[in-house]
Amino acid sequence: MNDQAFQIIALGIYLAAMVAIGWYFFVRTKNLDDYMLGGRGLPPSVAALSAGASDMSGWLLMGLPGAIYLSGLTEAWIAVGLTVGAWVNWKVVAPRLRSYSQVSTDSITIPSFLESRLRDGTRALRVVSGLIILVFFTFYVSSGMVSGGVFMQSSFGMDYRLGMVLVAAVTILYTLFGGFLAVSYTDFVQGVMMFLALLAVPVVGLFAVGGPGEVASTVRAVDPELLSMVGGGATIVGVISALAWGLGYFGQPHIIVRFMALRTPQEAKAGRRIGMGWMALSVGGAIVTALVGIAYFQQNPQLTLEDPETVFLVLGQILFHPLIAGFILAAVLAAIMSTISSQLLVTASALVEDLYKMVVKKEATDRQQVLLSRVGVLLIAVVAAAMAWTQNNTILALVSFAWAGFGAAFGPTILLALYWRRLTTSGALVGMVLGAGTVAVWGNIEGGIFDLYEILPGFLLNLLAAVVVSLATHKHNSEIQAEFDESLDQLDGTADVPAAR
Repeated sequence: MNDQAFQIIALGIYLAAMVAIGWYFFVRTKNLDDYMLGGRGLPPSVAALSAGASDMSGWLLMGLPGAIYLSGLTEAWIAVGLTVGAWVNWKVVAPRLRSYSQVSTDSITIPSFLESRLRDGTRALRVVSGLIILVFFTFYVSSGMVSGGVFMQSSFGMDYRLGMVLVAAVTILYTLFGGFLAVSYTDFVQGVMMFLALLAVPVVGLFAVGGPGEVASTVRAVDPELLSMVGGGATIVGVISALAWGLGYFGQPHIIVRFMALRTPQEAKAGRRIGMGWMALSVGGAIVTALVGIAYFQQNPQLTLEDPETVFLVLGQILFHPLIAGFILAAVLAAIMSTISSQLLVTASALVEDLYKMVVKKEATDRQQVLLSRVGVLLIAVVAAAMAWTQNNTILALVSFAWAGFGAAFGPTILLALYWRRLTTSGALVGMVLGAGTVAVWGNIEGGIFDLYEILPGFLLNLLAAVVVSLATHKHNSEIQAEFDESLDQLDGTADVPAAR
């Protein structure tokens, strides 16, 4: 049996397991709350790894190691920014959002929570936020499908379109049938796979090149600047831009929806510890993999690495038995699929829960709502696949733009909604539009201050506008004040928390 046959077997086992998980939760999904939020019954370990896996995507296993392989540790600033941002997100957003979203009409999506929290009778807030999610995530899902097609093409020599369809079909299958719980538990499995792979490759690689000291000396011999986080052309604007990625976490719907699904607000603490442990070790593994790769290929000049972003994949195939290497390849595919599935579900929720119900006033049964959501998943997937049919780098480039867009549009709004009683519908709406608009304009201008990552000016302008407009339009509302107090009581454990359904 040749090496590729072993790898195909490993990949087949992985894909079959994902479909099996989807089917398992298909028979346990009874209503829209189950399909979209898992009945708020997610254990902290699943929430933590699901949030991490859906967040990191192929960037963690390919993008980050490739960037450090090329440019050294100056590229690690973005990992620092993301790690700090993820910790703050778990600390300040997770418990309050879990509590407040249930107190506020048991909201199951971010747009429905904002509408309920601010008592928006015009429904403009829900429509605008739903449209932002629908548009940006359709491109986001499409970029993930492109990544899946490229992965199958580069790893197995498969036709790009055939590979894209295969990855998309399996992801759609378990998302379509199992909903939120299938996505969360497949993310959990995928997160474990990513974690183990990111530990195994650098550890075995360290032994192969002679240990940490040999890695450091070999990398230093190639270029001493590679081991410096402030050398190699690092600039103040570049470092600030990299760190600013962390601001994006507060506004990523596919990540913070995991917080809403926790069993209790108090379990956010356990989720934070598990999630940050996973993230710190995984990011560390990715960084060490890049440095080991530099040393390994320097010591073995007869070998060449054509694409730096494949350093993790190539090392896995060199250092391990083909079957194990196949599971390492599957870990990369897991990273891509976990993000696609999470974004697909959130986009479908925006289409059905936040937009369709606005047009069709008639109340649907639980079965009809779940069916509509599955149709939404399929519809978004078909549109995204059509966009990805011809490989287009501009779609992939939109990922960083979309991260900034969500972070600047939703981040300040979520934080103010959870921590400031005086936020108003007008303040939230103006802030969101201004944040998203700033990202759109800033991201298309180059040179000078405009080289700063667009999330930072967008986030700050949203925050400023929301506060100013809210102060100008605020009127006392006893219902909002009472609900705010109730959410804090539930957070402190002084109020009864309804059991997960």
